[in-house]
Amino acid sequence: MPLPVFPDYRVTSLIVACAIFMEQLDATVLATALPTMARDFHVGAPSMSIAMTVYLLALAILIPASGAVAERFGIKRVFQASIVVFVLGSIACSFAGSLPMMVAARLLQGAGGAMMAPIGRLIVLRTVERRHLVSAMSWTLIPAFLGPLMGPPLGGFIVTYLDWHWIFYINLPIGVLGYWLVRRFILEIPAGATPVRFDLGGFALCGVSLGSLLFGFEMIGQSADLVQALGLIALGSAAGLGYLWHARRRRDPLLDLSLLKIDSFRLSVVAGSLMRVTQGAQPFLLPLMFQIGFGLSAVRSGELILATTLGAIVMRSATPGLLRRVGFRRGMLVNGVLSSLGYAVCALFRPDWPFALMFALLFCCGAFMSFQFAAYNTVAYEAVPTERISAASSLYTTLQQLMLSVGICSGALVLKLSMGLGRHAEPHQLDFSIAFVVVSLISLSSTRWHLRFAPDAGHELSGHRRD
Repeated sequence: MPLPVFPDYRVTSLIVACAIFMEQLDATVLATALPTMARDFHVGAPSMSIAMTVYLLALAILIPASGAVAERFGIKRVFQASIVVFVLGSIACSFAGSLPMMVAARLLQGAGGAMMAPIGRLIVLRTVERRHLVSAMSWTLIPAFLGPLMGPPLGGFIVTYLDWHWIFYINLPIGVLGYWLVRRFILEIPAGATPVRFDLGGFALCGVSLGSLLFGFEMIGQSADLVQALGLIALGSAAGLGYLWHARRRRDPLLDLSLLKIDSFRLSVVAGSLMRVTQGAQPFLLPLMFQIGFGLSAVRSGELILATTLGAIVMRSATPGLLRRVGFRRGMLVNGVLSSLGYAVCALFRPDWPFALMFALLFCCGAFMSFQFAAYNTVAYEAVPTERISAASSLYTTLQQLMLSVGICSGALVLKLSMGLGRHAEPHQLDFSIAFVVVSLISLSSTRWHLRFAPDAGHELSGHRRD
């Protein structure tokens, strides 16, 4: 019996994109709703931050295991199950009547969300023809921009005009539709022929390492106890070193670090990690600067920040053609500089600047970053053997999640240091300017890694031919 055929590769990309959007959105959508929820739960607002951090904890612990689970039980089956678990977690969140119940529901929701991004990317890599891979990856990248940026404004709108329960209700129709679309259109991708024994020791070390690092970075970003945050980061680093020791002695480790020996994968990971520091800092720095530094309302601030999302969406359609014209190496090299300088320009923003000008500049920032990450997310898998795609997707997604948190930490830390040197409790415009310049310099340092890509890197994926 012949396998079902996709009507168009865009169908696969958009189905995966919807699932990733739900996962990314729920990582930040509670931010502006926490005070209202705290009143209903009869707890202090600061106590509600655990509702966000436990979700990140579930992601940190389970993302590394996604590839192994998918290969053992079947990629489509696990992807469907992750949507079901996520929807059930959303239902549990909507009915939560206390903080402990909300924490338990968010853990369940995070367990489903942890599988969505890496397995969704794996579905695209396994089912889309190589000639369409650039365009497909561009579609699946958009949720990474939409989710974190739309979360806080959407949460604020829902709390203001509806009720906080609707934050979770909106996942139900999306999840049900997503499950049906996966069942109807996604090909059956069989489990691995020879599943290996699950790396329980590596899972424990990765969980402690990533969970501690993400919590530590998150605490710094929220201006929490610095000593406790640094302690968590130290614990996470020690567990990470323990995992390195463990992985070298196991033939089938949970996260296969030997993939970093593949040039295109390693260079994409390193350069992309540096870029994601800047990208991760923006959702933290921009709303803070617009609302505290400029005195804009949350709605007006949200309108400006959404310019980056619009830029990313517009660039999506242009990315395949640009890569075909200039190639991966030249495109990442030139656009990487433009991406870094674009966010560095934010250091010059002032309250009296025209709204339209700031909107246009942020639109360009979103477009530049969209192109850059579409290129990374595609060329990274160019030379990865088919049988190792699952492991590569798990490792890549794990590092991506970690570096976005490092970005928040970096922006918050530079901002605090500048405030300390200036001896003022509230951030001034100069403090924001310094933070933008520093995080932009971090992403600019990726230039040396772009230069190390082969001149013909990804030419089979983009269709580019050297002159």
